[in-house]
Amino acid sequence: MNSLIQSLPIPMQSALLLVASNVFMTFAWYGHLKNMASKPWFFAAFASWGIALFEYLLQVPANRVGAQTMTVGQLKVMQEVISLSVFVPFAVFYLGQPFKLDYIWAALCLVGAAYFMFRA
Repeated sequence: MNSLIQSLPIPMQSALLLVASNVFMTFAWYGHLKNMASKPWFFAAFASWGIALFEYLLQVPANRVGAQTMTVGQLKVMQEVISLSVFVPFAVFYLGQPFKLDYIWAALCLVGAAYFMFRA
């Protein structure tokens, strides 16, 4: 599996690691709203820290790999695009939030940000 990932272009390696990282991040930041709403906040904080460990175990290598060919600004914008791409399905399907047209407008703004960060 590791050699399969390493055979991919570096931006793709970074993106895949960031997608996995963002899944953990989204659960760490928002999952407790559904699962631990009746618990004291500090229980949710400790659970979120435990989940966030896995986020960082993926996010740090993603940025190190990506920094080989991308700037820090490009990495950040790519992470934000991925973050919204992970968050919207999570909010709609896991938390039961309604889909809003504002998600599309936000995504279009991120497309613009990506354009300016990645243009030659």
